[in-house]
This record gives sequence, structure tokens and C-alpha cells, in this order.
Amino acid sequence: MSYTHKKTRKERGLGKYDAPLKFQSEQGYADFKRGRVGNPFHKDTMQYREWNRGFNKAYFEQLKKVKQHEARARG
Repeated sequence: MSYTHKKTRKERGLGKYDAPLKFQSEQGYADFKRGRVGNPFHKDTMQYREWNRGFNKAYFEQLKKVKQHEARARG
């Protein structure tokens, strides 16, 4: 049985703000669903951009649903 050592954040050269950006994107998506429109991250960071990416994804998914619903209602 071979055990591989998982490197720590420090060993990989990552700082405390280099979190997996998936979390910020998911947070932005969830914040849109909950009606929270303020980005909690500093404007000049990757976390800010990733939060926006998740928020925008949720927005455009919702917009698509609304347009489909309106088209059915007219048809």
C-alpha cells in the first residue's frame, strides 16, 4: 500500500487568499438565488471575479427560464 503525502498550502506556494475559486463561484450563484446582490470580496481580486461569474451564471439561467415561460404564455 502506497501512501502519498498531500502537500500543504504553504508547500504548494499558496497563500490564504488562494482558496479554490470554485467556492467563490458557488457562493455567487447561491447569493443570486437568495437575493443578495452585494459582492463580499475586494474589487481587485480573483475571488471578486469568480463570485461575479457564479452570480452571472445564476442570473442568465433565470433569465432563460423567464423568457421560456413568457414564450409559452404567448403561444
